Amino acid sequence: MTYGPTSRARRDTRTCFQNAIVYLSADTDKVTLKTNPKHRGGFTLVEALTAIVVLGIIIPVAVRGLQIASLAGEVAQRKSVALRVADRILNELVVTGQWQRTANGNAIEGDETYRWQLKTQAWEKDSLKLLSLHVFYLTRGQSYDVRLCTVVDTTQL
Repeated sequence: MTYGPTSRARRDTRTCFQNAIVYLSADTDKVTLKTNPKHRGGFTLVEALTAIVVLGIIIPVAVRGLQIASLAGEVAQRKSVALRVADRILNELVVTGQWQRTANGNAIEGDETYRWQLKTQAWEKDSLKLLSLHVFYLTRGQSYDVRLCTVVDTTQL
């Protein structure tokens, strides 16, 4: 009596693999895999060209996404510095009373120059003034600005 797959099982096993032939030995229960020499490993020309086209589409989109993220980070960092500059200048103008005469100027923070402009408007009550300080800065050739406001009581001068 032999134990092992029948000849029909051997035929079914052979047809299960397209690129390989499996030989089952009934005596030793070993499986031997032999590849068909017509089917070698590797990519076809169509597969290689498809991969190149897909990469040609994905890489520019990914690079543009990185550029946008980098610009957003740079703008956020500069905006944070501009707000600190605005806070410092507005406090100085209010404490010293220079807000009544000074309308604009430049502030240097690190290696960057920030241009600022002060606008004064009447508030709902006659004795109050609204001070709006605009700080302008450039990032990659594009102008951005932040605004900081406060109310000053003119009777306390």
